[in-house]
Amino acid sequence: MRMPGRTLRILAAVTLAATGGCIRAAKEGLGVAIGAKGSYRLVPGSAELGTEGLANYTNFELRSLTDATEGLAPRELWGYLPSEFQKELDSKKLPRQARGKTLLARGKVIYYEDSSMAGNIFGPLEEVVARVEFVDKATGRVLAEALCVGRTGETVNRGIQKKAEGLAKAIVRWIHDHYPPRE
Repeated sequence: MRMPGRTLRILAAVTLAATGGCIRAAKEGLGVAIGAKGSYRLVPGSAELGTEGLANYTNFELRSLTDATEGLAPRELWGYLPSEFQKELDSKKLPRQARGKTLLARGKVIYYEDSSMAGNIFGPLEEVVARVEFVDKATGRVLAEALCVGRTGETVNRGIQKKAEGLAKAIVRWIHDHYPPRE
């Protein structure tokens, strides 16, 4: 049986749309379980500490980040960050002894993007980028500097709080990656 060209094109379009919908549905389902994503990259020229670099630190604090986006980042972001940072510290089981040696994370948000209508066609992409310094609180010495990115790519993870969650994950991931393994 020979199919006319138009019927074949319609069938191909429907198949492609159905397959794309299944992939997006799976991605959305995974997004519910995983939440926002966080990653970092060391700023070129920043010291690499290795896994023993933070061995003496028993407390980690987040100083309020400043806004270098000319007002693009909403104020609510700064309200969500401290609690998301604490949640991430807890999830990584990093020490939190208030009287111990403290590592301070400080910096500025340099990029903020909400999903646009065009971005929603292929799936939303929202992100916040911060340039973060990791500082010995007692001496003020900068140990390292990294670009930390909080990103969401699923509709279920859209919004300011989720971007704050992703940024907190990135900052805490840097700490965790440079903290000696615990037994």
